[in-house]
Amino acid sequence: MASSADGDKRFALYLRDHLAGATGGVELAKRTAGANQGSEFGEPLSRLAGEIVDDRDELVRIMGRQGVSEDALKSRVAWAVEKAGRLKPNGQLRGYSPLSRMVEIETLITGVSGKLSLWRTLLARAPGDDRLDAAELSRLEARAEDQIARLHELGDRAAAVAFA
Repeated sequence: MASSADGDKRFALYLRDHLAGATGGVELAKRTAGANQGSEFGEPLSRLAGEIVDDRDELVRIMGRQGVSEDALKSRVAWAVEKAGRLKPNGQLRGYSPLSRMVEIETLITGVSGKLSLWRTLLARAPGDDRLDAAELSRLEARAEDQIARLHELGDRAAAVAFA
């Protein structure tokens, strides 16, 4: 049978993995918002990017209360992977295309879905851990659900533009 120390190590690893993912998500959200400035997508994507930054900051605070530090290497790798993702084909030799927007929004949906799972996992753990604030986690869960809904709406609009 696994010890409590093993469970603590797995929990710390879980949080660090989510922080690395959040780091890549922040970079993607900022880039997508910046690439869409001045379009109908710009303002809603900028607002989402700000929320995604705030959510990463919340995770860092939660990790601090848990006594879990960031794995700097994992976060740097996630940052680099997001940068490398810019090299994917988008139907144009250079620059941003309507397909770029659509794929980036779909990727953000995937990332925010993972974040929603994180908040739900922490919320389920909260009754046995006084370092976790159930009210805070419920608020974060609701915000992630709202972000997913808004991203799906943006994705539908992006698809209409990309495939017009």
